[in-house]
Formats: sequence, C-alpha cells, structure tokens
Amino acid sequence: MIKRLVCIECPQSCILSVDIENCKIKTITGEKCPKGKAYAIAETENPVRILTATVLSEGLGLKIVPVRTDKPIPKKELFRAMEEIRRLRIKRPVKAGDVVADNFLGLGAKLVATREALDIKGR
Repeated sequence: MIKRLVCIECPQSCILSVDIENCKIKTITGEKCPKGKAYAIAETENPVRILTATVLSEGLGLKIVPVRTDKPIPKKELFRAMEEIRRLRIKRPVKAGDVVADNFLGLGAKLVATREALDIKGR
C-alpha cells in the first residue's frame, strides 16, 4: 500500500510516497532532504501532535482559558485528551506558561495556559 504525505519539515513541501507492506515501511521516495525521510517514518509509525484547546474557568475574568500541551502527544490520544479537557475547570488565576495539568493523561506532557487569566477583581 502506498501512502502519500506532504512533508512539513522544511519549505520544500516534498510529496512523499511511503510503501507500507505488512505494517512495515518498505521504501520512502520523494524526499529532497534528510528531514523528509525522518518525517515520513515518524508520521507513519507514531504520529504526534501538539494539542491546543480551551478549558472552562470558574471565578476568573475569562470564561475560557487557552491551553496547549508542552510537547507533542500521540495522535491516537487526541480524542481522549479532549474528553479530559472538557472535564477540567481552572479555578485559580493563571499566567501564560502556568501548568494546568501535570503529566496530562499519563503521557508525560504538561497542559499549560497560553494566556493570563486573573480573578474577577483583576488579581
């Protein structure tokens, strides 16, 4: 089976063809730099993404606080991560970079605020 990917590792945007046989990569073609091959392997064997979302707050000046993971998490965990984010509530003032959830879902990533959210009185 041939899987086609557009490499996003450099501005060349190479169109990669990844030949997969028995769940193993047989060949990779189309890369114009070494980053393309590494990207194709990572995207085929273990795709990961930075998750960006918003968390509801209680008693803060913002009703929702933008957050993101501090490192990529497996793509297959994104829906489970969003379910957990829907359950979270931020009840204390936060600054950009403050950790909202440490070791998020046991994946070794932190969920961090990307904007300041003060209490209703501005503290």
